[in-house]
Amino acid sequence: MKRSRFSDEQIIAIIKENEAGAKVDELCRRHGISSATFYAWRKKLGGMEASDAKKLRDLESENARLKRIVADQMLDMSAMKELLHKNIGEPMAKRKAVGFLMTELGLSERRSCRIVGLARSVQQYRSVDRDDTAVLERMRVLASENRRYGYLRLHAMLRREGLVINRKRTWRLYNAEGLQVRTKRRRKLPRRDRIAPQVPERPMQRWSLDFMSDQLADDRRFRVLNIVDDHSRFCPGQIIDLSISGARVARYLDELGERFGLPGEIVLDNGPEGTSRAMFDWSERTGVRLRFIEPGKPVQNAFVESLNGKLRDECLNLHWFRSLRHAREEITAWRHNYNTERPHSALGYLSPKEFLSLTAAPSLEPLAGSAPALTANNQPENSSSARP
Repeated sequence: MKRSRFSDEQIIAIIKENEAGAKVDELCRRHGISSATFYAWRKKLGGMEASDAKKLRDLESENARLKRIVADQMLDMSAMKELLHKNIGEPMAKRKAVGFLMTELGLSERRSCRIVGLARSVQQYRSVDRDDTAVLERMRVLASENRRYGYLRLHAMLRREGLVINRKRTWRLYNAEGLQVRTKRRRKLPRRDRIAPQVPERPMQRWSLDFMSDQLADDRRFRVLNIVDDHSRFCPGQIIDLSISGARVARYLDELGERFGLPGEIVLDNGPEGTSRAMFDWSERTGVRLRFIEPGKPVQNAFVESLNGKLRDECLNLHWFRSLRHAREEITAWRHNYNTERPHSALGYLSPKEFLSLTAAPSLEPLAGSAPALTANNQPENSSSARP
């Protein structure tokens, strides 16, 4: 119960009612207190008048004030003993001493400066840095457009535009603007030996395939099929629909084969779509090997799982999809940005398209005479009649 509900005068009045003959149970019910509270009041304030209670309160307040004064003096003396063997003659040394008292002893800046004998204006002085207005404005714009990018990816984009060179400067400005991305803290797992997934030596050597799901505003769930080239991290395409069968996956892989060609093998899990007869028939017809991971070990499909995490964090978690058409538009726009603009740490902070253009390996460009580029709903990008 909060002490502020009853003043000392009100408590004494309640005790006086009991002394006048009122029963404890009736008083407790009338004033909304417990019997234990009433007896605690009577033990402390029983037999006192209102003026006596005021004097007692004033004495307690004065006693607490004197205790604080003594405690402050003892704390100051303890702090001075800590600085006894430190050379604090120069202003810089005094600033370090103030920082020591604030961090190690938890003193305020005002008290620390008073003990050391340093003006607070000197302690608070900061050197004047270069003009970072242009960098900060561009950083805010990039952070607003890409809300889940950390400072390293923002630094890669700023360096691409020639605004920064040193990433430590980007880190300082990034912190000063409070642009830190809030991330979930991973649960600490027991240490174990891990085998890193083998990266293919060239594009089109191996693709990875996996499904993920999300929810529309009307509570309908939809699925997303993600496909990624394990060497270049290029995402050749996606399927976004309410239901995706194995036959649909096989048809879509044929469409991607007409545009880019087909890889030597595809890594996927043991879901019903990948293990369907349509996929096995497609594998026999095209000669593409289907390599299934062990059940319950998604780390064996790490490349597409990494893509799933990026899509979830940077697109699905940011949008409230009003319809399936809206979901397709946003996910398709994210995939285009992922392939052409987003810096990838595993590629030296280059986008997959930049990485392919700088390597001697064959690029994942559409084959000559292939069909127009397909969007997430398997419709040509230049078609104005795409259905949701």
